[in-house]
Amino acid sequence: MTLTIVIDPDTGTAPYEQLRAQVSEQARSGALPVGYRLPTVRGLAEELGLAANTVAKAYRALEADGVIETRGRNGTFVAAAGDAADRRAATAAQAYADQARRLGLSRAEALALAEDAVRAAYED
Repeated sequence: MTLTIVIDPDTGTAPYEQLRAQVSEQARSGALPVGYRLPTVRGLAEELGLAANTVAKAYRALEADGVIETRGRNGTFVAAAGDAADRRAATAAQAYADQARRLGLSRAEALALAEDAVRAAYED
């Protein structure tokens, strides 16, 4: 198993976001197993032709999302991403449902708005 990242400079998506999304997807799909050691920030930056700060920003976002964990000098590893991502998404969905109900939206209206938001987010 190996980390495969492709940064497309012609897309409108920032390189750190492309990196974050690809690592997240590979961890979630199992292509990168839990415990897989990721390259160092500098090493991956050199390999991808990115600034170290760009890779560091992606790693910080991935750590905040629970996808990876840094173990000090031992390195950065894939965490149990699926569980953390599912929990965060469920929490966000519950908060949305609660807010929609407080606003007096019907179930159908709330679902339609959520579907529109998800569709727009995935059109990148």
